[in-house]
Amino acid sequence: MTFQSLAESYLKKSLARFDILEVLLKKDDYSDVIREAQEIVELCLKGMLRSKGIEPPKYHDVSGFLLEYRDKFREISDEDIQKIASISKKLRKEREISFYGDVDFIPTESYTKSDALEAIKDARFVLDAAEKFIKNVTKI
Repeated sequence: MTFQSLAESYLKKSLARFDILEVLLKKDDYSDVIREAQEIVELCLKGMLRSKGIEPPKYHDVSGFLLEYRDKFREISDEDIQKIASISKKLRKEREISFYGDVDFIPTESYTKSDALEAIKDARFVLDAAEKFIKNVTKI
């Protein structure tokens, strides 16, 4: 398996997960929208890195790598790279708490529809950028 085929696999998985967000939103399952949005963003960033032959680290927020290797992503504006990195960091902070919660944080009671809609919007932004980028690399 090549880096590019693995990047395309990550993109495919991200696209499938994105469709799930609407189902979760309709069920008022806002905490799981947050969690799935984070996973979409993570897969997108790792796919983008792999498409350039960069082995991503085995942790959830790889925005630092995206910023470090931004010169390899010239097709994406610096402003968009910064936004993608910011989205990744923000959703990473919510990853565990949105899923497991804590004694003073009940995920199903703590997130709002507004939170979920913002996560969907952010995931869509990153997914669109990754899709254009990864498909463009395939054509080269």
